[in-house]
Parts: sequence; structure tokens; C-alpha cells
Amino acid sequence: MENPVLVEVTRSGRVESIHRGAVAISDAAGDVLFSLGDIDVPAYPRSSLKPIQALPMVESGAADAFGLGDEEIALACASHSGEPMHTDRVASWLARLGLGESDLACGPHPPRYEPVWEDMVRRGEKPSRIHNNCSGKHAGFLTLAKHWNISVVGYERRDHPVQQAVAKTLGELAEIAGELPWGVDGCAAPNFAIPLVAFARALAQLATPGALSAPSALASGRIVKAMMAHPELVAGTARICTALMRAGKGRVAVKTGAEGVYAAIVPAHGLGIALKIDDGAGRAAETAIAFLLDRMGLLPDRDAVREIIIAPVLNTRNAIVGERRPAAALLEAPLPVLGNVN
Repeated sequence: MENPVLVEVTRSGRVESIHRGAVAISDAAGDVLFSLGDIDVPAYPRSSLKPIQALPMVESGAADAFGLGDEEIALACASHSGEPMHTDRVASWLARLGLGESDLACGPHPPRYEPVWEDMVRRGEKPSRIHNNCSGKHAGFLTLAKHWNISVVGYERRDHPVQQAVAKTLGELAEIAGELPWGVDGCAAPNFAIPLVAFARALAQLATPGALSAPSALASGRIVKAMMAHPELVAGTARICTALMRAGKGRVAVKTGAEGVYAAIVPAHGLGIALKIDDGAGRAAETAIAFLLDRMGLLPDRDAVREIIIAPVLNTRNAIVGERRPAAALLEAPLPVLGNVN
């Protein structure tokens, strides 16, 4: 089936580009409260999988064994911007493990926050692996390996016990039996392809402690709370995940993923939200998730996200020449309303 147009981009009043996609909203039992498009086609969650990838570290007791707090747990779920508030903490975390930058399997890339990158260029500094937006996730993998007293070499490989634990956790949360199809993510770790509806269910399980065993319930609760308490560590300055979680004021944890993926965890209502934009456009995923959360009443600070929902298109003179906005399929959708949207 052809997915509906979720987001459109205009120029001088005419629609110039469209972005099709799918959305699934599920509870922990797998009951779908709302859907748009084909939610049964497997897709890679990419970095929106990180809260689930962090679960074995917390559930196993590894986080407590190394004295990790909410800040490190938030970083384990992060696609951070490589700002000092991120890199300093990751470096300290690795030192606590008796490890260093060279133990990270992810490669280096420049910080995503331009002022930090410009300062580094002026000083003649090169980015390190710690600047990689996934360095917190990888520090979490290393923490689990150290706690289990197994080799940290090759921890990013699919057959390593750390990645086996991640796959097992995802399969259980999504209620998918057997081997999960997988591919290598941008940071060198495995990523697992599952239907959007199954991913929404897995996210809902994180939002519903009563649906999990005691250790898993405690761990999932800590992860969701850490993300909402430290949105700047999950993303960074002027990032969409940070803005949405701040606007949510403790009602929702959100996580972006590459190629037009977004995930949201709604703990008070036990719901998971997963969306995927067909063409991989992150700009469309941002508008779509912001609209969904706002329309569902999950963003008390609505003013803070208006320019994410309807984003201006600017020319080189900084004049507004169009807008990015939700399309009819979203505007007319019978979404569940969970809070005050007045």
C-alpha cells in the first residue's frame, strides 16, 4: 500500500515537496490505538532504538555496579551533539570503566553543535570518537561487557553477548520470536529491522512497568525518567528532541533516529508512538512527531514547538518564502487526546 502524505513543504503558496510515511500508536498489550499507513513493513528504528539498547545495561545491575546516575543513563540513550556537557561526561564514564576513547567502536565525526565545532577548528583540534553522537550508547555497551567480565573487544559485533542481549530484549518487548533481521548502523553497532507496530508496542512496554518483570520494570522506569530529566543530554542545544521533551514537562520521552524515524514513550498512559518517513527526511519526521504530541495534548508548553509543527522555509536573506507543515492525513486524523489541547 502507498503510505499517505504526512508532511508537505510549500514555496510561495504552492506545495513543492511531499513526505509520505506511517505512524503507529500502541499500548503494551499490542492494541493499536491509532495508525496511518503500512505499519507492518519492517524498518530499522536506527537511533530511536537506543532506550531499548540501554535496557540490558540497567536491568543487569551494570549501571549501579559502576555508579552510573541519570545523566549517564540519558547519555546511553543519546544522539548527542558533541558539546562539552556530553563529551566530558562520556570521557569520565570511560575512565570509570578503566577504558578510553580507543575502546569505542564508533568512529569520530565533528560535533553537531556548530559553535563547538567552530571553536575546535580555531584551536586546530580534531574530533574524536567521543564526539560521535552514539558514544554514550557505546559506553553503555562497554559497561555491560565489563560488568559481565567478558571481552570488550568486538562488543559491537552481532555475535557478541552484549548485542545478543540487546536483540533478546527487543524481541521480547516487541513479542517477535526468532532471529531478528539486522544491519550495521552508522556507528558500527547492529540495528534490528522490525515492523513499526511492533516497535510501538516495544516502546509502550517501556512506558508500562506493570507489563514487565520487576527488574525490567525498574530499569525501564529509570531510563524513561532519565531521558525526561535530562533532555539536553539526550540531544543537545537547539535540538528537536530536547525542545519536545522540555515542552512535554515530564509527560513524554522522545528519541529521533536516522532516515526519518521518531519514537515516543508516554509513561502516564502506557503508550508507545513510532513513525517512519518513507524518504528518510528528518525534517518531515520532526514536524510529524511534534504535531502528534501536540494534538494528543502531551506538550503543555505549546508555544515552544509551534515552529517545529509549522516550520518556516527561509531564503538566503532570511525571508520566509514557504513553510513545512502537517498534511491533511495528519490534520484530519482521529488521534487519541490524552491532555488539555486548548
